[in-house]
Amino acid sequence: QVQLVESGGGLVQAGGSLRLSCAASGIIFSIRAMGWYRQAPGKQRELVAELTGGGSTDYADSVKGRFTISRDNAKNTVSLQMNSLKPEDTAVYYCRVVAVTIGDTTNNYWGQGTQVTVSS
Repeated sequence: QVQLVESGGGLVQAGGSLRLSCAASGIIFSIRAMGWYRQAPGKQRELVAELTGGGSTDYADSVKGRFTISRDNAKNTVSLQMNSLKPEDTAVYYCRVVAVTIGDTTNNYWGQGTQVTVSS
């Protein structure tokens, strides 16, 4: 099994910054992708930013130029630096990891979610 522990959410004023971090632990042979998704009340979960094992990066159009995703391969962590936050960024943010584990199986793993609230 793979466990994900998230940290860094909170309350911030519009224009402020927050940094989210997610650490993956357990039996991990390799990681195919690490990223962040978010879900606002009444809305579907959506991609915020993701890094693939091949090194490509995807960002939601709404966060390009404001958010930066980074990964520490040695520690199996992924971080999301969020700058110039807007009230519409308010959501529960989830870490997602696609990992190869025992039996050479590839699975999606999700963190428990961390609340980000941006006040106007």
